[in-house]
Amino acid sequence: MAAPSPPNYSVARHYLSQVDPVLAAIIARGHVVQPSAHEDLYLALLRAIVSQQISTKAAAAIWRRVQALFLPDGYPEPAALLALPEEDLRAAGISRQKAGYLHDIARFAQRDELDHAHLSQLDADAFTRHLTRIKGVGRWTAQMLQMFALDQPDVFPEGDLGVQNAMRRHYGLQETGRALLRRMTEIAEAWRPYRSIASKYLWQSLDNEPTR
Repeated sequence: MAAPSPPNYSVARHYLSQVDPVLAAIIARGHVVQPSAHEDLYLALLRAIVSQQISTKAAAAIWRRVQALFLPDGYPEPAALLALPEEDLRAAGISRQKAGYLHDIARFAQRDELDHAHLSQLDADAFTRHLTRIKGVGRWTAQMLQMFALDQPDVFPEGDLGVQNAMRRHYGLQETGRALLRRMTEIAEAWRPYRSIASKYLWQSLDNEPTR
């Protein structure tokens, strides 16, 4: 089966502006969101784990130190990562818990369970079920990989704090908890098949990165 075609962001912007006047205003005020290149899922997962629960700046610094452990090209091949003493990862700024998660990703990759061509064909639920078999990988991380590493156009990360904050602000939502998630999901139905792209504009409207 051929890989799905990348989304046409120009068509998506026009569509979203037509179906949702709130989004139309957000899109008009912001800068143009561009497609993201398809990435190495193994590497994207490693970086996602490194960046969990720390600032973007701290994550970038730690990732550079991790790359320095894998000369000459800085690529942590699964076998090399598994052979590296945990103490070396700890010295680079990786916690013991995260080191275990990185090793689990490497074992997953060694079993050829991060095949880009295969995973890009899965629907959102199947993709999430597959990736969350890895320790440390939750639904949010799986969604971020779909949206950015695979550039899939119709993922809605309703549990993301940044999306929640943006929708509270722009749609005047007062609900909390499950009621908020239900209301967000109802609003987002109009955005299909471009919910990922709508979410990227919501993040941009807060002038921040996706919030874990």
